[in-house]
Amino acid sequence: MTDGATEGGPPTAGGSPVCDLVLPCRDEAPALEALLPRVPSEFAVVVVDNGSTDGTADVARRLGARVVTEPVPGYGAAVHSGLLAATHDHVAFMDGDGSFDPEELLPLLEDVRSGRYDMAVGRRRPVRRGVWPWHARAGNALILAWLRRRIHTDVHDIAPIRVSRRDELLALDIQDRRFGYPVELLQKVALAGWRVSERDVSYHPRAEGTRSKVSGSVRGTVRAARDFWKVLDR
Repeated sequence: MTDGATEGGPPTAGGSPVCDLVLPCRDEAPALEALLPRVPSEFAVVVVDNGSTDGTADVARRLGARVVTEPVPGYGAAVHSGLLAATHDHVAFMDGDGSFDPEELLPLLEDVRSGRYDMAVGRRRPVRRGVWPWHARAGNALILAWLRRRIHTDVHDIAPIRVSRRDELLALDIQDRRFGYPVELLQKVALAGWRVSERDVSYHPRAEGTRSKVSGSVRGTVRAARDFWKVLDR
């Protein structure tokens, strides 16, 4: 486990941020070009560069994001480094591939800041056919069915975008550093009795020039599913 190395960038324009937005990234430079200018001023962006070779970090710095370097590969490793680097009371997480609209984080943030919920998560709604491949959708449904049976969670997606309080998330002590991170998160949230809101969010095609490490292939989905089941077997 590594805390990562951070490099400062200019603050988000347009006002004082109240929440950090962590974007775990590996070779997402084309997506960040379009995504970062659309992030609402309520969020201070932290881009976690998880082994990119395409200039992801350079693009992020140029567009005003803070950059965290996480050399250990894995979604969980990148997310944890971003969490440690966050400085606000609230922290949000979202893929940096352009598949989500950052404006849709605002209702999630309000759910948590209002005190009504401990965590707010998004439920993906594809904007058109083919955005969410069948193998990825099937794997997601299977994992969630198991979670509902085992811990009676009410969520219908593996929290692809989410907002919570930083200190409370750290206190959960999530250990997985690979693709099993969101499954362990949902397990620990349910066992801790967190109040969770779930809102529909638009799920768009990835930005051109990028490729999913999970849903982009059956092999990637199988690898992620293997990490999920390792967490479920603990």
